[in-house]
Amino acid sequence: MNYQPPPQFYKNPGLAAVLSFFYMGLGQIYNGQIAKGILFIVAFSISLFLMILVIGFVTTPILFIYGIWDAYKSAEKINRDIAGNQSRPHGPSVN
Repeated sequence: MNYQPPPQFYKNPGLAAVLSFFYMGLGQIYNGQIAKGILFIVAFSISLFLMILVIGFVTTPILFIYGIWDAYKSAEKINRDIAGNQSRPHGPSVN
C-alpha cells in the first residue's frame, strides 16, 4: 500500500485579505485557522463594544488593519509551507 497524504490547496493571499476586510476573522477561517478566526471575531466584537468607552476608537482600527495584514501574511506562509512540502518525497524512506 502506498500512503498518499490528503491534498493541500494553495491559499490566495489577496482573497484572504479581502475576506478579512469585509468580515473580521473570515480571512483566517479561509486560511484554515479556525480558532484564530473566531478569536479575531470575538476581539473585534469586544473592541466595537468598547467604542462606548471611547477606547474602542483606538483599538478597533488597529485590530481591523492587523486582521487584514495577518490574513494576507498567513496565506503567504501557508503557500510557502505547501511549496516546501511538495519538493520533498512523502512517506517513509527506504534505505
